[in-house]
Amino acid sequence: MNLPHVLPSAPLAPPSHFETIGGQAAVDRLVDAFYAQMDSRPDATGIRAMHEPDLGHTKAVLRLYLAEWLGGPKDYTAQRGHPRLRMRHAAFPIGVPERDAWLACMASAMQQTGVPPDLHSVLMAAFFKTADWMRNTPHPPATSATNPKEAS
Repeated sequence: MNLPHVLPSAPLAPPSHFETIGGQAAVDRLVDAFYAQMDSRPDATGIRAMHEPDLGHTKAVLRLYLAEWLGGPKDYTAQRGHPRLRMRHAAFPIGVPERDAWLACMASAMQQTGVPPDLHSVLMAAFFKTADWMRNTPHPPATSATNPKEAS
């Protein structure tokens, strides 16, 4: 009896975050929800003011960036080169309030668009690292109530 030779298959790679979130259509919905949050949240007034009134171009760029960042097509890099996030945002004062407003908008957008809770947690941790790294203004000054050196 002659059995066909079967090669062992390579283990399947886990789906990318891009695939898990639902592909480009889901990224597009996320970006739309993100900017809707930015337009409606009082804590996001400052970061919204950093953008042009017409968000068309900004949304298109974030769609490309997020898709690639999540493991999807490398269209952002093909069209715009390396992200250079800090350089591209250097003209905007980004401190803790701006970081936190951006993160709040994204967290709400992910919840609104149905990003699975486990992926939501993973992405928020990664978004925090990037958003915190983007800060380019000093920490707010400590007040005497929170600064033990001033209390003495």
